[in-house]
Amino acid sequence: MSGRFVEVPYRMLPGETLDALLETFVTRQGYDTTDTGEGMRGWVAQLKRQLERSELLVVHDLQTETTEIMTLAQWRAFGRDLADDEED
Repeated sequence: MSGRFVEVPYRMLPGETLDALLETFVTRQGYDTTDTGEGMRGWVAQLKRQLERSELLVVHDLQTETTEIMTLAQWRAFGRDLADDEED
């Protein structure tokens, strides 16, 4: 993958920033926040556990200066798509 993207260790982010990124991820993925007894907080807690297990990544795009959460599968698929684009 090009040097455009950088994985950011989630532990380096302030708690409020990490929570905001995770809440955005929940919303973007269309999760039902009523699925857990704790609503959004419940989803954020579950996602933090996934970060700890390296199932999710925090990724920063140096070109667009945006940071977001991706699943490992999304990251791998995105990397393949990017490599395909660079070959053209």
